[in-house]
Amino acid sequence: MDIPTETPASSSSSSDGKEERYLVLIEFAYRHLDFQIAEIESVLDMHGIQLGSPDCRVYPLPGQDETGRTTPASSNPELRRPYLILSFPAKDASKLSDNSNSVDRWGLVTRATNENASIAEILSRCTLVKTIVELWGASTSSLDTCAKECGEWIKNTKVGQSIFANVAGEQESWKLTVHTLGTKYTREEQAEMRDKFSYLGFQGPVQMKEPNHEYVLIREVEMDGKGSPLHPRHGIDKNVIPEHDKLPPLGLYFGRLLGGKSKKGRGGLEQYNLKNRVYLGPTSMDAELSFVMTNYGQVQKGSVVFDPFVGTGSILLSCALRGAYCMGSDIDIRVLKGRNKEETIWKNFDQYHLRRPELLRTDNAIYHRHFRRHQPLYDAIVCDPPYGIRAGARKTGSRKDTPRPILEEHRHDHIAQTKPYPVSDVMSDLLDVAARTLVMSGRLVYVIPSFHEFDPHTDLPRHECLKLVHSCYQPLQAELGRRIVVMKKIKDYDFSKRDHYMSNIWVNGTESAEKCANLRDKILEAAKQKPDYERKAAVRRQKRKVLKEEKKAAKKKKKKRLGEDNDEVEETQS
Repeated sequence: MDIPTETPASSSSSSDGKEERYLVLIEFAYRHLDFQIAEIESVLDMHGIQLGSPDCRVYPLPGQDETGRTTPASSNPELRRPYLILSFPAKDASKLSDNSNSVDRWGLVTRATNENASIAEILSRCTLVKTIVELWGASTSSLDTCAKECGEWIKNTKVGQSIFANVAGEQESWKLTVHTLGTKYTREEQAEMRDKFSYLGFQGPVQMKEPNHEYVLIREVEMDGKGSPLHPRHGIDKNVIPEHDKLPPLGLYFGRLLGGKSKKGRGGLEQYNLKNRVYLGPTSMDAELSFVMTNYGQVQKGSVVFDPFVGTGSILLSCALRGAYCMGSDIDIRVLKGRNKEETIWKNFDQYHLRRPELLRTDNAIYHRHFRRHQPLYDAIVCDPPYGIRAGARKTGSRKDTPRPILEEHRHDHIAQTKPYPVSDVMSDLLDVAARTLVMSGRLVYVIPSFHEFDPHTDLPRHECLKLVHSCYQPLQAELGRRIVVMKKIKDYDFSKRDHYMSNIWVNGTESAEKCANLRDKILEAAKQKPDYERKAAVRRQKRKVLKEEKKAAKKKKKKRLGEDNDEVEETQS
């Protein structure tokens, strides 16, 4: 998403008649960097706040120009930085800055339309947001400059004067946390950093546990792809590296913590991790991305959500945790029924005391046979369609031209035959069902794998009733990645134009559709081009053979042991 970025001059806070703005610094978790802005935009939109509008502008980070490029502090102008500064009208500061309410860290069930929500309450449901800070001052040069900016903000702006008067009184306890992004500083060094801001004059007592206000001093450094300092201050021997220590920071920030991971009672995602689930399958979506997808779909309390490829229900579970009414379908009856009575989709929902979803054994190709199709029903469709990499796509039908008829006595328990479901048809049917069944402005969110040569502007499926909102890419291998695609319904579906809709879903016809098909074969073909492929393949085959023999031997041993146990029981009874 291209978001207009305002210049520092247009957002300066001063007493010379210029417009005052209220700045909020957002620190992201250093992962899924392509997904972060889209999640922020979706959550703000739920509250009627348009990212990039006059009511919510993007302010450049220290050292950034208007295009978002970082110069000259970094040697890499295309550097990805896990920070974002949002600029709001000063008149909204009192409402947005209120952090007196307890905020659910993961914002699982929230009142999305609460007009009086603070910025911390709004952004607390963003899975990838780590910290939310009311920004008082920022700099790239030195702590002295950053501290000076804070003093000028407090002294020369109405919004600064008002906020400082409310938080710096004698009854307001406080503490100042130094955050240095994986770079270690001694207690003495951190104390020197804090002293730079002592002149601000907080009157209340210092309180390390549960203060009324927590202030943060953030020293941003350049990060590598894994979120560690690119130029660590200390070496392996734990001694300071002088040339690294002299490097200037990318940014210095000071402000009041409004919400985020470091606030009390925020909890974490660990309790929802897949490893803690009762029932899993090979394609279960991980909890973090599932929560991101629910934000893309703007799922909230009371939403009606549908997953046409429900599998083990991992995506619907995240939707239910947001307070949604969930419906799902899948063609594989074995997955829907579960392995046994203790390992089913129902048990996953029972585990978190959630309302069970409504499930149906069917496939999206024959949606119209089992659901009312003429009336919009869903607020969101959130799914991970099958693409034949780990699980092949199938639909109801027989490969034979003239299949055998079903005998009447078998109809009550008959399970229909299935046949391969081409990926191009999977996507065409998905968009068609979404265009028919989503309410106006309802969202379709789906995952699609793609190679590097994939062009989202021409190779993603389209529909006249749906508008592409986001396409966020996550690299998985050197050649392969996946996209989370978000579309919004903007037009009523005309059933008389269905053939026209279906014929225009792929911009370049079969050429576009082919880029989403036969991915397993393409991955294998790309692997064969790598050096030493045959030797590595032989090693893998040998490992699989040994593993198969071990399983076979263990099965025989178990069978023999059960037989011996049965013989002992019979001897005892006799």
